[in-house]
Amino acid sequence: MPLDRATLASSGRSVDSSSLSFPSSDPPSEYSWVEEYQRSYPRWKSLRDSFQLPIQVTTSRVNQFDAARLDVEMSAMLKEQLVRVFSLMKPGFLFQYEPELDAFLEFLIWRFSIWVDKPTPGNALMNLRYRDERAVPVGGKAVRTGLEGPGLSVSQKIWYCLTTVGGQYLWSRVQSFSAFRRWGDSEQRSLARQSWLLLQRIEGLYKAASFCNLLIFLYSGRYRSIIERVLRARLVYGNPNMNRAVSFEYMNRQLVWNEFSEMLLLLLPLLNSSSVKRFLLPFSKNKSSDSSGNEAECPICQSNPTIPFLALPCQHRYCYYCLRTRCAAASSYHCARCNAVVIAIQRHGSSETKPSNLGDIRESSN
Repeated sequence: MPLDRATLASSGRSVDSSSLSFPSSDPPSEYSWVEEYQRSYPRWKSLRDSFQLPIQVTTSRVNQFDAARLDVEMSAMLKEQLVRVFSLMKPGFLFQYEPELDAFLEFLIWRFSIWVDKPTPGNALMNLRYRDERAVPVGGKAVRTGLEGPGLSVSQKIWYCLTTVGGQYLWSRVQSFSAFRRWGDSEQRSLARQSWLLLQRIEGLYKAASFCNLLIFLYSGRYRSIIERVLRARLVYGNPNMNRAVSFEYMNRQLVWNEFSEMLLLLLPLLNSSSVKRFLLPFSKNKSSDSSGNEAECPICQSNPTIPFLALPCQHRYCYYCLRTRCAAASSYHCARCNAVVIAIQRHGSSETKPSNLGDIRESSN
């Protein structure tokens, strides 16, 4: 049965406001947002890491080559300082022990760098370090730049020392011994000849393998030497955020000096020293002092003439060889003392002179 409006209005007035009640709750605490943040942050971080792609950092090939070159230069500097210690000993004393000296220096560099998990001097300057490629994580949250991974193991360090230090020492000793015993001569017995041919083949195979490894290294950027490839010891950046600072100031200075020295080596043989000296003589400040020097000495060799000759017409004394060669080199030779043109030469003490009207230099003697 339908209700009219009056009935609804009367029933609405009878409802007390107190009967309309809402559920009551306490206000949140002041630091509730901190607790909620701490509870939600690990979930948000895991979600962010799942969508973040790793940034692969490639090790520069130039840096690896520069590091090897710097290690060689460092070893040469240490060797030079060590040789100076024995400079007062018998000459040639260190020559027979040069392989041992090189091995000792290489062992010192290995002992205080690779053995204690530190980079070599060249690697440190290029921000490089050795990494065990066998223990590198393939993927996951631990991989961010591709440079992660532990250093070399103890076995890798020992094998690195044996192959680089010991291998180079043994090879240099075998080569010097075979050259001293003259194994390569055909007159030697067959066993020595075969040993010499075996050494040559081993050296050729090693050079061919090194060349192939170089081509692979230039393509992939990994393992610059055969020893590093066999040991799986790869060079990577020690700090991925370190920028490579390149300064071309020293390089430019070297290039300028090399070009200047090559130009001098090309032009100096073409210059005539007497002509240059004659050209600069009027501008010399010591012209008066040179002209007023010892007249008895030859102005060219600065010694007493053994066969004295006079330059005409200025009558200055010269050695015969000095004056004759200068006059033969130049069509019109000028005196080194007074800058006068020498038209003839005369033996000292002779009364006869034969000047030439054609510019030829004639000799007159007693």
